[in-house]
Amino acid sequence: MRNKRALAALASVALTGLLVSGCGNSDDSSGSGSGPVSLTVWTGFTGGDAPGYDQIVSDFNAAHPDIKVTMTKMSWDTIGQKLPSAWVTGQGPDIAAPSSDPNAIAQYVKTNSVLEITNTGTGDDKVNTDQLAPALVKEFTYNGKLYAVPANYATLSLYYNKKLVSTPPTTVAELQDQAAKLTTGGNYGLVLADNNTIQMWPILQWLSGGDIVDTSNCSVVGTPASIASLQPWVDLVKNKKISPVGLSGAEADSLFSAGKAAMEINGPWAAASYKTAGVDFGLAAVPTGADGKSVTLGSTAPLAISAKTKHPQQAQEFLAYWTSKTAQLKFSKSTGFPPLRTDLADDATLKADPTVSIFANQVPNAKLYLPQVPNATKVDTDAYVPLIQTATRNGDVAGAAATAAKKINELTGCTQ
Repeated sequence: MRNKRALAALASVALTGLLVSGCGNSDDSSGSGSGPVSLTVWTGFTGGDAPGYDQIVSDFNAAHPDIKVTMTKMSWDTIGQKLPSAWVTGQGPDIAAPSSDPNAIAQYVKTNSVLEITNTGTGDDKVNTDQLAPALVKEFTYNGKLYAVPANYATLSLYYNKKLVSTPPTTVAELQDQAAKLTTGGNYGLVLADNNTIQMWPILQWLSGGDIVDTSNCSVVGTPASIASLQPWVDLVKNKKISPVGLSGAEADSLFSAGKAAMEINGPWAAASYKTAGVDFGLAAVPTGADGKSVTLGSTAPLAISAKTKHPQQAQEFLAYWTSKTAQLKFSKSTGFPPLRTDLADDATLKADPTVSIFANQVPNAKLYLPQVPNATKVDTDAYVPLIQTATRNGDVAGAAATAAKKINELTGCTQ
């Protein structure tokens, strides 16, 4: 589920077919009595967690003979390119995960492309918003209206190669020390991706008292605290070579899969591919900062309904099932993701699962990245990513931060 992780190229004919078969041209039997209602879904869930999403769809179809859901998976880039115009014209899917970036839903709300979710309440046929993590509900609520549900929820944890790491670090100081010492013999101590990835650099900042924006959406990357939080890591990358500069998420994963990286911060979706690659890895919580507290990044992707779907009732019924206790328990067991629902936090079977427990135990310490910050996606790609890439190349955190701060404030509308 890496952000913007590329798939193998899709044939143009296939893409054309997807667009034509969307909700605007859906030729199903709704109301005719001749067969089930057909719902189309686009997602970018192509990683090792993909079977878990497939199972949700399969189980829903088995339990709802009057509705048939077909899910098509493609790269996040492809969805980002095709979905906006497809939903505006009514030719897109009934339901989609528009992006692995939760903030992307804001643009679809602005263009009136997504349906308000009203099928909320208690019961298996409702979206139980009171049982979902409050931060996730808030993330997809605009002007008091809910426009998406979380398709998943993940925290990032520390993966370590047991052949290279005997004891995982528990503090930031230990993490920095081990990252430097384990960079030897062609191996990297801690691979740090900075583009086309779910961000891990903010975690490093948060652990040391830094941040990106304040509660007014004004940049704080240039403050002394934020510069101080980045400088040690920039020095480790630039001078100690603990990680190649400019890594994409896929490239960082490949290094860990090949046994060339001792450690990597990543989500539960990576576990399956690392197992397939034969890596003998362990999982540990993100180390604690100088204050003795741990913090990690929480990740979610929105799942929304086209405003022009011909089947709003059935589409909302599908979202209710996706977020249901039954579906989420099964999904968590099969993928290692923490469950979306707070009423599964004490489930004994999940607590007994070593993978799930590591990620689930960090939920209380997790923060979303740029939640509901105006133009959050561009803040990341046009300001934060260049900040990290420039600083790790020339070592001048303060200079790179000053440039990034100006761009961030332009994007967020901060007039400070």
